[in-house]
Amino acid sequence: MGSHQDATPASFTNISYRFIRLYCFIFTVYVSVFNNIFLGKCLSFMGRAILLLYLSFIYYDHKKHFSNIYGNGWLPLRNNFLTKHMRDYFPIELVKTAELKPNRNYILACFPHGVIGTGVTNNMGNNIGKWLQLYPGVRPKIATLDMHFYIPFLREILRFWGLISCSKESLIYYLTKSNDPEHSHNKDGFTSNAVALLVGGAQESLDSHPRNYVLTIKSRQGFIKVAIRTGSAIVPSFSFGEVDIYDQVNNSSDSCLRRFQLFVKELTGVSPLIVIGRGFFQYNFGFIPQRHQIVQVVGSPIEVKQTYNPDPQYVNEIHQKVIEALEEMFEKYKHKYIQNANTVHLVIN
Repeated sequence: MGSHQDATPASFTNISYRFIRLYCFIFTVYVSVFNNIFLGKCLSFMGRAILLLYLSFIYYDHKKHFSNIYGNGWLPLRNNFLTKHMRDYFPIELVKTAELKPNRNYILACFPHGVIGTGVTNNMGNNIGKWLQLYPGVRPKIATLDMHFYIPFLREILRFWGLISCSKESLIYYLTKSNDPEHSHNKDGFTSNAVALLVGGAQESLDSHPRNYVLTIKSRQGFIKVAIRTGSAIVPSFSFGEVDIYDQVNNSSDSCLRRFQLFVKELTGVSPLIVIGRGFFQYNFGFIPQRHQIVQVVGSPIEVKQTYNPDPQYVNEIHQKVIEALEEMFEKYKHKYIQNANTVHLVIN
């Protein structure tokens, strides 16, 4: 189950295959294009007035409720033929290795980030059918940058897809929700929240190149502290193939481009990547992701002892357990999901 070649599956017609590529293109460039168009349409007086009211509501709702949406969001947006086509395009798989009981909450420590975290976004965001089959009673949530929830209309789509803010306050809010089936927040029949964190974030995305598994985790202990404070088990998750759907212009650690990217990341929290994908009619360049299988393997929960102010030594202990679990998962499954796996190694930064 190594590299997935860019050949049209027998079940796809030429028209449906072009449609899938168009959808993937729209999905991947939406964030950067749509909001500029929207803001341009709001230059009229009436547009500015409505926009001001909407922005005021956004600010209030996010500060008071973290842009919360109860339950699993709007399921027609999280399970439909469009997102299924996107899933089939790569294709994207989800592999269960242990039970996640719906009587508690979880943090999924997901690696690698890749360029846009496509595997996790599909499995736990916009096409959750397989997740709900494997983990009944557990709501999948994905944590993303807090600033995304201040962007008009984009925030609504993110909320409907089950995305939440990755701020400390937001994570604690979701991870301390009741697991009681009778609680008003659990009227949808689910009693657990599983919050996926792409721990390596923008820094890790800078190292995303095909067959290059470089994880940024040594300096990331915030998610460990939140897990201990809320008593949430930490579940390591590894997405094989995530780094293969896009390449980047060479940005080695000593290059001028990397220094510029780091400068922008420090200012904005976002890494300005120059990605190399494919086009509609050729495979050599463009913004459409390459067709390559992505397999998200979800590991076993790592239990923590709930403490409001965790001891640094205990934080280090749990942190090391997560790193060891990721290393073990990589070595156990790489020969199954990576072609010529002997030449691919895991780097922990």
